[in-house]
Amino acid sequence: MTLDKNAFDFLKKLSKNNSRDWFNKHKADYETAREQAIVFADSVLKYMRTHDEIENENGKASLFRIYRDVRFSKDKTPYQTCWHGYFKRAGKKLRGGYYFHLAPGNTYIGGGFWGPNKDELSRIRVDIEYNHEDWRKMLANKKLKTTFGAMQGEQLKTAPQGFPKDHEAVDLLRYKQFTFRHDFTDKDILAKDFDKTMSNAFKNLRPFFDYMSDVLTTDANGISLLD
Repeated sequence: MTLDKNAFDFLKKLSKNNSRDWFNKHKADYETAREQAIVFADSVLKYMRTHDEIENENGKASLFRIYRDVRFSKDKTPYQTCWHGYFKRAGKKLRGGYYFHLAPGNTYIGGGFWGPNKDELSRIRVDIEYNHEDWRKMLANKKLKTTFGAMQGEQLKTAPQGFPKDHEAVDLLRYKQFTFRHDFTDKDILAKDFDKTMSNAFKNLRPFFDYMSDVLTTDANGISLLD
């Protein structure tokens, strides 16, 4: 199935009228559009469960609120102009999750590790230091690379403290975030079976998630941290 065009059109109208007065006058339209977005998320989730274990109970639980937190933002518009959400992988062993962002002119999916904590970041870098050939192989996976391209994320200007500046994988050691993104056109999102298309694209993140799950659930000697 596709995302209902009405749910997409509501976002276009909201983008031009992002105020509480307009929103309150069109609250019924919002509720209808949101239900359509939930139906779409439910359908994507159904496909996701065929190739991964997902913690989310349903599409409604996967969808983020439309209300923006403007307390610390220069942008004081009160509402998100997208339908966006997150499918979390289930259990302690399966790390990572799948993010989706549906908006006119700005639809994309992604996943990865946006803000690993200090210990996780250190563990990842140690693995890169000693297993960089495995990293190169994983990042070169045809399905991952074709769908998402190169790994993205904020990087240091040089090697992190404690790692050699001339290490042959210094380009990977400099990463502070480890993320991937794939963009869709407005035509894509309104095409037939976009729910299946999105799920299939998410599936191509598995080489990365499976590798990172092994890294982040074991110590540097490969001993499980979950026992």
